[in-house]
Amino acid sequence: MTILPLSLSEVAYEAGGRTLLECDLSIRSGPATMVLGPNGAGKSIFLRLCHGLLQPTRGHIDWRGTEDGNPTRKQAMVFQKPVMLRRSVAANIAYGLKIHGIERSIRDRRVDEILQRTGLRDAARRSALSLSGGEQQRLALGRAWALEPDILFLDEPTANLDPGSMAAVETIICDIQKAGTKIVMTTHDLGQAKRLAGDVIFLYRGQVKERADVARFFESPESREAAAYLKGELLW
Repeated sequence: MTILPLSLSEVAYEAGGRTLLECDLSIRSGPATMVLGPNGAGKSIFLRLCHGLLQPTRGHIDWRGTEDGNPTRKQAMVFQKPVMLRRSVAANIAYGLKIHGIERSIRDRRVDEILQRTGLRDAARRSALSLSGGEQQRLALGRAWALEPDILFLDEPTANLDPGSMAAVETIICDIQKAGTKIVMTTHDLGQAKRLAGDVIFLYRGQVKERADVARFFESPESREAAAYLKGELLW
């Protein structure tokens, strides 16, 4: 049973006496959702709340289909700068499967499949720490993909990558989505949002200013802030 939809009901997150995010929305299965907004809008906080790295100051975050309320086994997150274990590329993928209780024969098969799908088979025995930034991001995506999550949160996964590495990462993201995983991703790259998104959540100063189909959002944004953002105007 899928853990989606994910519901954020009157959720707020506060720190240092300030409210950094307020939202009330749900995320369902389907095409990728892009989270857009200027720096400081609350995009990373939003992902961390959804993933469970942060707890809301008030409100409720609820998953469907989790009897104990713990969706850990069915969702994953990849960061802008992924954490690499001091192990080989293959062992990085296998480790996550092992701690989730996947038996050895299935583990080995899944590692081999992920190495092939991410283009890292030739690097299987190399130290993950020796990989380039683009290769490490591909590995991080593959490590998450191996767990077959219902939903995958991506926090600017192509930031600071060259065009070739970005294209490779985007291909993997699309393949993960085609395999049935819901993608929720932050990005500052509007071209990337157009390429990958099915819908957009636009944040400004910790508020959800707009939620729309990607085509409608880019063609005729309803909020003043979103229109200014798409024009490249500075928002503060």
